[in-house]
Amino acid sequence: MELNFPLFAGIIAAMLHVIAGPDHLAAVTPFAIESKKKAWKVGLFWGVGHLLGMLFIGVLFLFFKELIPIEKISEHSEQFVGIVLIGLGLWIFFKIFKAEKHHKHTHVHTKNNPLIHKHEHIHNGEKTHNHSHPNLKQGNIASLSVGFIHGLAGIAHFLLFLPVIGFTSMVDSSKYIIGFAIGTLLAMISFAIVIGRISDFSKKDHNETFFKGIRFAGGLFALVVGIYWTIAN
Repeated sequence: MELNFPLFAGIIAAMLHVIAGPDHLAAVTPFAIESKKKAWKVGLFWGVGHLLGMLFIGVLFLFFKELIPIEKISEHSEQFVGIVLIGLGLWIFFKIFKAEKHHKHTHVHTKNNPLIHKHEHIHNGEKTHNHSHPNLKQGNIASLSVGFIHGLAGIAHFLLFLPVIGFTSMVDSSKYIIGFAIGTLLAMISFAIVIGRISDFSKKDHNETFFKGIRFAGGLFALVVGIYWTIAN
């Protein structure tokens, strides 16, 4: 147990960091709601982006802190996170209240995978109905990008790596960093799965009002946190 302490310490520190950050949760929630069963991918991509952002700003700080205004980059990244969250909230509201006429019926996907299900779409007079779902891929890329921006935001991230200095061996330091990466991914993937399951359940149960309510709550969460984050930073 003692040998694995740095690993577990890194996992716990990362999970607390991710879950305790309302800006983290607000950024992932809208994408997880839209992705439903695939929500775990949203959490994964955000986590990877977050780690890459932290690594990037960390490298800049360690090697170029005298040449590059790292504090300015971090400060503006915090503000940009708020703007991105506001944009996410408005995007959700637009999707909920847009005026296009949609309707649902059962149909068969004939492209890529044969799948029978129901969802909204618009008829353009075609007799056959073939389409893919690009929104899932776009959501993953957007989640990766937002996670990267989150990783850039806040020199305070270095406080999470202070324990590394206290370890006597490179092995223990490496274990802590690996644990931090694992904890980040586990926390956000778990959160995204929960949100996705709730969203999928409401959609399958044909309760459109409940589903729209979840989407509205997710959008409002992102909007409120985004406004606060922009003003506070």
